[in-house]
Amino acid sequence: MRDRAGGLIGVIRRLIADRRGNFAVMTALCTPVALALTAFAVDEGSLYNERRAAQSIVDLAAITAAANINNAQQAVLTTLSDNGITSVAVEQQGTTIAPTATKAVVQVVPGRYSGVSSIAAGSRFEAGKLPYNAVQVSLKKQGTLYFAASMMAPPVIGTAATASAQPEAAFSVGSRLASVNGGILNALLGSLLGGNISLSVMDYNSLISADVDVLSFTDALATQLHLTAATYSDVLASKATVGQIATAMANVPGLDRTAKLALQTMASSATNTVKIPLSHLVDLGSVGSLGLGQKPAGLSVDASAMSMLSAAAALANGTNQVSVNLGATIPGLTSTTLQIAIGEPMQNSPWLAVGELGTVVRTAQTRIKLNASVTVGTPNLGGGIKLLAVNLPLNVEVAYAEAKLTDISCATGPSSIKVSIAAQPGVVEAHLANSNASGFADFTQPQSFSNADIADLKLLLVPLLQVTGSSAFSVTNMAPTNLTFSSTDIANKAIKTVSTKNLTQSLTTSLVNNLSLTVNALGLGLDVTTLLSTVKPAVTTLLNGVTAPVDDLVHNVLAALGVHVGEADVRVTGAVCGRSVLVQ
Repeated sequence: MRDRAGGLIGVIRRLIADRRGNFAVMTALCTPVALALTAFAVDEGSLYNERRAAQSIVDLAAITAAANINNAQQAVLTTLSDNGITSVAVEQQGTTIAPTATKAVVQVVPGRYSGVSSIAAGSRFEAGKLPYNAVQVSLKKQGTLYFAASMMAPPVIGTAATASAQPEAAFSVGSRLASVNGGILNALLGSLLGGNISLSVMDYNSLISADVDVLSFTDALATQLHLTAATYSDVLASKATVGQIATAMANVPGLDRTAKLALQTMASSATNTVKIPLSHLVDLGSVGSLGLGQKPAGLSVDASAMSMLSAAAALANGTNQVSVNLGATIPGLTSTTLQIAIGEPMQNSPWLAVGELGTVVRTAQTRIKLNASVTVGTPNLGGGIKLLAVNLPLNVEVAYAEAKLTDISCATGPSSIKVSIAAQPGVVEAHLANSNASGFADFTQPQSFSNADIADLKLLLVPLLQVTGSSAFSVTNMAPTNLTFSSTDIANKAIKTVSTKNLTQSLTTSLVNNLSLTVNALGLGLDVTTLLSTVKPAVTTLLNGVTAPVDDLVHNVLAALGVHVGEADVRVTGAVCGRSVLVQ
């Protein structure tokens, strides 16, 4: 028995000591674990690739949405469907939807993106901020498990992307000179520039038809001001006199000889030393970040030489009044004096801008005080030939006109580009009356008016009658009008005009027809009622005879200052839809 027990123990010891079967045992024990780990690794790799594919699709959806920002949600859904994600629930902001095995969840959030480096990267996109220039797209979907589905719920794959596209247009607001009177323009611009201007009608026509490349002008101005600026915005952050601005304009390549000499003449004649902030004249938007000498692809920034010079002269004048004595140079008038006051546009808006949707340009608020008179013999009033002197104390105030960029679309590419501008002409108020001289240049206060001396009747220089009176006229109904510029309009630099519907006749005629008169017989004891019935038709007839030259004068003066009675001219010189790019 003892031998048997010892033999059994020996066999057991030998079995335990024998290691030749350990590998098989270990393999048998570890194989299930290894297979499980392999399954998890396969699922993990599959989920990683699935997330990368989802991110690529979301990136593409965001880029497409930014390029079609007015229909961003549909653009996202179409992109997802084209790339195999056909069943999608749209999640609105403030709500939560869980994805299912058969349905993904997408959220499309338009907003505004700013690439300013001083703003933290995570704060550069502002959801819901207008005007939109970016779209944030978020996607949630259940991942696919091939081996671990029996042991765990499928994880949710979440991806997000933000893309931005910045369509821009270069546009300006102002008024054209329909007809050119060299004498009036010389007197007006000479007063604004502080010198004596003597240009011909041909010179002015050349300036009106000449376009100046604004970027080349800024390059020339940097040289003129001896600036070591790196970008266009650096130059526009400085100040310059009108003389320096005219000199820089004259140095822009491409001007014809007549326009170049006219600008040089104005520059040499300008004695106004007021330096104007160039940013009040031009706003280049994102183009301003380009280095000097660089040009934006596909975007032309041009301006009329005459309009730019007039706008600069008006800004340089500031709150000062301009007085011009035109004497008897206006046909049909015995004498004419003119006073002008120019206010700044609201919020210092520039006259020309390159910008995105929502960019606004404005003209300056303008006041004109015009005193015109005409003296004639009046044999038809009875009692021998008398001398009738008629005065026309005309006061016109035109509020700023504005143009706002409301839409840029490129349905099938740059050749189909359309730019929409909401244009609103300035409200006009006119008075045939005396105005308070002390408040003429104070645009923070309304002007006050009183009866004016309209006519005096004399016999051999002896005063017989004095006629006083006043009238008022206003142009209202100034709702914005939408102007659309096609790619052809932009290429041709077409000017489109928006005007009020209420201005149906001449401004001066409207005032004369509404004139309320009072006759003073100067102590002669004459019947006032009879005198008024006799004198008023004669005065009204005489005033109506001079309304045409007075209207021409008012319109030319205002147009030279970039404004018009009840009208605004808008021009788009360049536009780009902007390339949609990922930003986050």
